[in-house]
Amino acid sequence: MDEQTAEVSTAQAVRKAMIRLVPLLGLLYLLNYLDRVNVGFAALTMNADLGISSAAYGLGAGLFFVGYFFFEVPSNVILHKVGARIWIARIMVTWGIVASATAFIQGEVSFYIVRVLLGIAEAGFFPGIILYLTYWFPRKQRAKIVALFFLAVPLSSVIGSPVSSLLIKHGDGVLGFDAGWRFMFFAEGVPSILLGVAVFFLLPSKPKDAKWLTPGERTALQSAIDAEDTREVGKEVSTRSALTDPRVLALSAVYFGIIFGLYVLAFFLPQVIKGFQQQFQTNYSIVEIGLITAIPYAVAAVAMVLWARHSDRTGERAGHVAIAAFVGAVAIAAALYLGSPLWVMIAVTICAVGVFTAIPVFWQLPNAFLTGVGAAAGIGLINSFGNLSGFVGPYLTGWLQGLTGSFRAGMWAVAFFMAMAGVIALTFRNKEKNPVK
Repeated sequence: MDEQTAEVSTAQAVRKAMIRLVPLLGLLYLLNYLDRVNVGFAALTMNADLGISSAAYGLGAGLFFVGYFFFEVPSNVILHKVGARIWIARIMVTWGIVASATAFIQGEVSFYIVRVLLGIAEAGFFPGIILYLTYWFPRKQRAKIVALFFLAVPLSSVIGSPVSSLLIKHGDGVLGFDAGWRFMFFAEGVPSILLGVAVFFLLPSKPKDAKWLTPGERTALQSAIDAEDTREVGKEVSTRSALTDPRVLALSAVYFGIIFGLYVLAFFLPQVIKGFQQQFQTNYSIVEIGLITAIPYAVAAVAMVLWARHSDRTGERAGHVAIAAFVGAVAIAAALYLGSPLWVMIAVTICAVGVFTAIPVFWQLPNAFLTGVGAAAGIGLINSFGNLSGFVGPYLTGWLQGLTGSFRAGMWAVAFFMAMAGVIALTFRNKEKNPVK
C-alpha cells in the first residue's frame, strides 16, 4: 500500500470509527455519569426522608471515590489485557445493578455502603475509554474526539437534570416504591445493565477486530497509530515506570483541582439553587431547579468542543488547560459576591465552562509521554487520584455548609483547587514530548 493510499484509508477508517464508536461511547458515559451524580437530585428529598445531615450526605456522596480509587489502576490494566469489549461490558452490568440497588437504602450506613460499591463497580470505565480512544484515533484529533465523548457529562445534566427531577416528582408509588427518589435510582440504573449486554456484541476492542472496516482500512489505521506512538513517545513503558514518573503525579494534582470543581457542581448545584429561596426570596419547584441546573452544562458543552478544536488546531495543550482552570476559579469566586440569582448563575455557568473545557485537552498531556500498558497504568492513576476530589470536594463542601450555614466557604475551596490546577498545568508547557525513561 503506497503512502497516499494509506492516508486515504486511514482517513476513511477514522471517519467510520467516529460515527460508529463516539456516539455509543458517549451514551455509555452519559448513563455512567448520571448514575454517579443523580444523588444530587435525590438529596433534595432523600436527606429529609432518611434523616441524613449535610455532612453525612457529603461523606456518602464522596465515598463513591474511595472504592473507585483503589480499583482504578487494576481495572485499566485488565482492560488493556482482556480487551475493551469484555471489560467495559462487565463494568456496565455491575454498576447498573448497584445503581438500581440504591433505591433500597434505609439510612446513612446503607447509603455509605452502596456508594462504595458503586465506585468499585464503575472503576476503570472513564480511564478505560480514554485509553480505548488512543487505539482508534491519531493524536492530532484526540482532543476533539475526547470532547465529543465527554459531551456526555454536560448532556447528562442537560437531559438528566429534568428527567431525574420528573422521576422524583412522579415516581412516588410507581412499582411499589414509597418515594420518588427511590424510583429514580431504580429506573436510571436499568438502562446501564441492558447496554452493558449490548456492548459485549457491539464494541470491537481494536481496529483489527472491526468488521465494519475493510482490510485495507484496518491495516492503515493500525499502522498509522503504531508509527505515531513510536515517533512521538518511543518504546512502551512499564507499569512501574509510569506509576512513579513525577509527571504522572503532577498531572494527578492538576486533575484533582479540575475535578474538584466538577463534582462540587454536580453534587451541590441543585441545593445551591434551592438556597436562592432564602438568599434571594425565590421559590423554585424541583422541576424548575432541574431546568435551571441544566443551563450551565448546556453552555459548557458548546464551549468544550470549540476549545478542544482550537487546541487540536494549534497543537498546544498545557496553556489551554491552565487558562480554562483560571477562568473557572475566578468565576466561582466572583459568584459569591453577586446580588441576584441571574448573575450568580452566569458566574456558575462560566465556572462550568472552565471546568469542562479543561478536561478533554488535559487528557492529551499524559498521552504525550505514555503508551501501551504504561498508558493504561498512568491514566488509571491520574484518574483515580484526580477523582479523590470527588470524595474530598463533596465531604468538605457539606461539612463547611453544615458548619457555616452557607455554601460560600465550599465555593472558595473550588476556586483555590482550580487555580492550583492552572498553576501546575503551566509547568507542562514545552515538556509534553519527553518520554518516560
